[in-house]
Amino acid sequence: MSKQKRERNVLAFTGATALAVIAVNFAITAFKRRHKKKDLQGSIVRVNLSAAEILKLADKIVSKSKEVHDAVASVPLDKVTFMNVISPLAELEAQQFPLVQSCVFPKLVCTSDDVCKSSAEAERKIDAHMLSCSNREDVYRVVKAVAATGEWVSPEAKRYIQSLVRDFERSGLNLTISKREEVQRLRDQIDELSLQYVRNLNDDKTFLLFSEADLLGLPPEFLKSLDKAENGIFKVTLKSHHVAAVLELCKCAFEPLKVGRTRRLVAVAYGKRCGGINLSVLESLVELRHKFARLLGYSNYADYALDLRMAKSSSKVFEFLEEISASLTDLASRELLMLKDLKRKEEGELPFGIEDLLYYVRRVEELQFDLDFGAVKQYFPVNLVLSGIFKVFQDLFGLRFEEVLDAVVWHSDVRVFSVFDLSSNDLLGYFYLDIYKREGKYAHTCVVALQNGALSSTGARQIPVALLISQIQKDIVGHPSLLRFSEVVNFFHEFGHVVQQICNRASFARFSGLRVDPDFVEIPAQLLENWCYESFSLKLISGFHQDITTPIKDEICKSLKRRRYAFSALKLKQEILYCIFDQIIHSADNVDIVELFKHLHPKVMLGLPMLEGTNPASCFPRSAIGFESACYSRIWSEVFAADIFACKFRDGLLNQRVGMQFRNNVLAPGGSKEPIEILSDFLGREPSIQAFVDSRAECSL
Repeated sequence: MSKQKRERNVLAFTGATALAVIAVNFAITAFKRRHKKKDLQGSIVRVNLSAAEILKLADKIVSKSKEVHDAVASVPLDKVTFMNVISPLAELEAQQFPLVQSCVFPKLVCTSDDVCKSSAEAERKIDAHMLSCSNREDVYRVVKAVAATGEWVSPEAKRYIQSLVRDFERSGLNLTISKREEVQRLRDQIDELSLQYVRNLNDDKTFLLFSEADLLGLPPEFLKSLDKAENGIFKVTLKSHHVAAVLELCKCAFEPLKVGRTRRLVAVAYGKRCGGINLSVLESLVELRHKFARLLGYSNYADYALDLRMAKSSSKVFEFLEEISASLTDLASRELLMLKDLKRKEEGELPFGIEDLLYYVRRVEELQFDLDFGAVKQYFPVNLVLSGIFKVFQDLFGLRFEEVLDAVVWHSDVRVFSVFDLSSNDLLGYFYLDIYKREGKYAHTCVVALQNGALSSTGARQIPVALLISQIQKDIVGHPSLLRFSEVVNFFHEFGHVVQQICNRASFARFSGLRVDPDFVEIPAQLLENWCYESFSLKLISGFHQDITTPIKDEICKSLKRRRYAFSALKLKQEILYCIFDQIIHSADNVDIVELFKHLHPKVMLGLPMLEGTNPASCFPRSAIGFESACYSRIWSEVFAADIFACKFRDGLLNQRVGMQFRNNVLAPGGSKEPIEILSDFLGREPSIQAFVDSRAECSL
């Protein structure tokens, strides 16, 4: 090997020894950073902007956007062409997206209050401008004129033009002025009611009082975290982390009249939150959404929402949910019987209620699986996990990751990697890793697209850039940073999004990376979670922290895989219940929301009734904001991910031939083709639910 190749910081090793080498490499590179920093070739993302620079850049973005839109709008209708109308808009999107992200992403990672405030202010300013652009009738007219010519440069260009027209018309620009004003008025009311619903839940200060005996089974650290009343009684709030702990862990006092009492009281109180006020808000919200959708030419709000998604129609969603639910009924019935039997043994002949579900699922798991997650964590030092993930993704997708040691970053913990095609050595893109805990930083693990890939009018390709954010505790001397198994799964999932962003080859930024159909965007990431449950790949990403050459034990791997789908049918039934409710209220008029839930609950949940006095519709924010008429989407993507894994990858976890097919035929097109067409071409048939159902049955207890 040449000296030059030896000195390059390349992460493309193979074999167990290489993992140890890479892990050491991860641990020492922080000490090798050079003093002279440089920008990334091909990236126009700006990092380390001051508060004033962010606001100045936001003004430039708005000014440039207005200039381009004005120029496009000035083209005479009889002179419109792709080059003088569509191309300028497409290039504006591609060039401005990384600049917009340069203004917006600092609020996720920066610890300076001034910078965070400027970032939030810039986002509001840019959003307001984008909204005004979506309502420009003069631009809509010239775009519509180009569409009317029927002269498409390419199938992807046709899709792009159609998406521009569709977006304008979803803003009401094909309507009369009075109807357009009504659309805007309804949109404003919908936005306000959605926020009010969530505010009501966030502002709820309800708490319940319990003695220590009432909270038997909850760990001492949880009890220490609770506030107390004057008499020393514990206050349990209705915030999700309190409720989940009680429902999962609370044994309650073993007295005939008190067994299960605390769980039931907490579950009822949780299900009654904002009962009166939010029920009224949701009813008004649904009514306004239907009016809004019908003004835009849709039969109901569900059809409006689903028009942009793979499912396309509420009838398809109902068919999907009912098929999944029916396929899982036998398995869910066996799971419920097992839980009822255990409750009978532990609590006597008391009826099993929905409030018992989490507690007895955990109890069965304790009895069935020999898993100590504290011990499991010892096999996942963060640097080794990262190096193992790198190896899997490089080997599977024909990639090479190389650290850029002298890149400009916003914090010394941040690392930057170039991504190259393994065979051609072409630069495909970059990603930033900002994974260590920092005060004021975004609290969850996620991927942010910083720059989307696109082709310019000259044929030059803009390369994609991604950012992975997390909040992992950094290594301390004598205390290596170890990941919980759930965090390992999260990392695999989010690296799926990184590769999805980097490997996209769409011509238009609008179809690039993560800007794909909402029902499709999670499929690659959910697919890649499967590698966390196979012994072969688990051993590649694990090693005992005191001796990283000692991989995780086979027995642990098997238990993790079996536990993955323990009681999954029953849990899915509960999720499907909410999805069906969400779909019904957004596809039908004059629905009695309370009676609907009372009817659906025992029907879907195998006879288990809704808790008396509760009203789940008043505390179901996904249906109020963010996932209205789309609550099914998580299950949808999980079903397709299971089909892809079983059909293509289960028998060859590092099969690069199949991995390259997935990269080139699924990731590369992005949003430039219909997702169902992409998946059918890759699978060689239409997607099926069978693998999803079979995977649950295979791991049943």
